[in-house]
Amino acid sequence: MVRVPATSANLGPGFDAFGLALALYDQVEARVTGSGLSVAVHGDGEETAGAGERHLVVRAMRAAFDAMGGQPGGIAMRCVNAIPHGRGFGSSAAAAVSGILAARALVADGADRLPDVQVLRLAVDLEGHPDNAAACLAGGLTVAWRPGAPGAGSVGLLRLDVLPAISAVACVAPTAMPTREARLALPAAVPHADAAANAARSALLLAALTRDPAVLLDATEDYLHQRYRAAAMPHTAELLARLRRSGVAAVVSGAGPSVLALGLTDERPGLGIAWRVTPLKVDRQGATVLTGESGVLRPEAARQGRSTNQVPEPGVLPAGGSTQGRATNLAGHGPQSRECRGHLWC
Repeated sequence: MVRVPATSANLGPGFDAFGLALALYDQVEARVTGSGLSVAVHGDGEETAGAGERHLVVRAMRAAFDAMGGQPGGIAMRCVNAIPHGRGFGSSAAAAVSGILAARALVADGADRLPDVQVLRLAVDLEGHPDNAAACLAGGLTVAWRPGAPGAGSVGLLRLDVLPAISAVACVAPTAMPTREARLALPAAVPHADAAANAARSALLLAALTRDPAVLLDATEDYLHQRYRAAAMPHTAELLARLRRSGVAAVVSGAGPSVLALGLTDERPGLGIAWRVTPLKVDRQGATVLTGESGVLRPEAARQGRSTNQVPEPGVLPAGGSTQGRATNLAGHGPQSRECRGHLWC
């Protein structure tokens, strides 16, 4: 079983770069079968169960199997989702990451065939931008970027530990908004003064979350994207303005329409509107998988070709085998890891 956290990207000024992992999780169990494809979805996104090969978790598994050398005869997959879809909490990044890690866990030498750096790169290829995928994999606070020229295929990731006292409150909007729609509201260019102000706020935000939370309100001010999206999500803009006037370090969560409030307590702000308000801790572990010795797809069992909509064979164990396995951090970003001490390049 793979477990992946929700994420909030941008965090105000860190557009397409900053990500924060939150303690709200999707879970995926995947099995190798003789043939066919079976997809079950519970919780958010139940309507996607009929998507078949177009389901994002399935697409991610297929991409990972291709990267490792071939496809299994069949796949049975069960998703239990708690991350809201289309609300700005990284549900698509969670789907991509969970699918890749599930596929890797089903191959005996999957970690050698698809090392962590390639997991991130593949997730970013599926997602389109690195902020949510990086935080989902590594946990905590992440800064992601593309080294070299714009459009380069590599991805850089730096993970930082958030102060233990920092918590978040998710104000989940009652309706969804596709990320692509929110991006259409952004201008092709912004004033130089706004770009300079955002650069300063981005640096300040890293200090606020890791050293001095007293500057969180100033650090979360944004000049690049939130004001331009206000017309497309007026209720979000109204809530954001009301919270910030009250001294709450609130930001649009990702592309919206939800709002994330950062601070030192987990008190629920009074909204007076029909939004779901959920205090959340910062997830510090990132994507994890329940591993075991049995039920692992051997590399020689993988083959090209796929078929769909057939019932899986009975008696097949979940990803990683026995449910008596142990939870491990697949992204490899623990406190003693090489990546935690510097940059992760892929």
